[in-house]
Amino acid sequence: MNGQLLADTAEIMTHRSTEMVSLGDLTHFDSPRLSGADSEHVRLLAESDTELPPILVNRRTMHVIDGMHRVRAADLRGQAKIEAIFCECDDEEAFVLAVKANISHGLPLPRADRNAAAKRIINSHPEWSDRAIASVTGLSHKTVGAIRRRASGEIPQSSTRLGRDGRERPVDAAEGRIQAGRILAERPGVSLREVAREAGVCAATVRDVRDRLRRGEAPVGPVRREPEAAATATPLRPKAVARIDGSDRAADRAPDLPALIHNLRKDPSLRLSESGRTLLRLLDACTVGPQEWTRISDNVPPHRVELIATAARECSRAWQDFATELEQRSGRQASG
Repeated sequence: MNGQLLADTAEIMTHRSTEMVSLGDLTHFDSPRLSGADSEHVRLLAESDTELPPILVNRRTMHVIDGMHRVRAADLRGQAKIEAIFCECDDEEAFVLAVKANISHGLPLPRADRNAAAKRIINSHPEWSDRAIASVTGLSHKTVGAIRRRASGEIPQSSTRLGRDGRERPVDAAEGRIQAGRILAERPGVSLREVAREAGVCAATVRDVRDRLRRGEAPVGPVRREPEAAATATPLRPKAVARIDGSDRAADRAPDLPALIHNLRKDPSLRLSESGRTLLRLLDACTVGPQEWTRISDNVPPHRVELIATAARECSRAWQDFATELEQRSGRQASG
């Protein structure tokens, strides 16, 4: 369920149907709010004329993952039931979802609570990268890193980190390069993607290692990027640029596509229109990580490779035409 946890919780709330649930069937959850519910916020919700948004409930336990303030407000209003969206997960997964929900809407989660949540997630998911945990807790990756270092004696250690794209990478970048160099030396004809998958590094890194070996150099060279930055490089389109022109720097300058789409999802003008939601779903499909693209590629039937490659290129052209049209329209509006 790690991929779902690292996805935007808004997707769960947007794309699942709701059900009416009795308030008496709901149970309290280990909330990330250390001080518990805010009585003033509950009162304001109860006194408002607006309909309460659906809450998020773990069907396994009937714990309220997100929406305890709304539950108490519904109770004050005298309601017997409330609208809910259900998911199924264990307690630690539910906690992650609760944290994500509480930093994205409603009453903001205090910083002290976010720090405490980050420490708990580091303990329950030590393999997650600092940036992945930062995306959940609303903290900076540097803050998460500092929390991890302070808690290093209390948590299990992992040699890899799981990034926001769902891909595992070694904590020590040098280790991944050395492993890639070993694979290239033992199997000269192996593809870059296969080496990248086995060594837990990106294809651009494997290419750099291969070029170094051809020049008679060691696989490990000067470090140009922080490990955390490398762990969260954009998974699809920017990497394609790096593959075409052979430049690692092109990938370094690439925008963070998941972060861009996360920000777009917050825009009501997109979320509240059918065409906007369609666009967000299409964009979201482009955030598939390199490991998943490799798995998909490996499972393409040989007799369909040419047709699928043609379709992929046509999709790329369609996106390019769409981007060009948007830029031209923006230019016309600016000049008008």
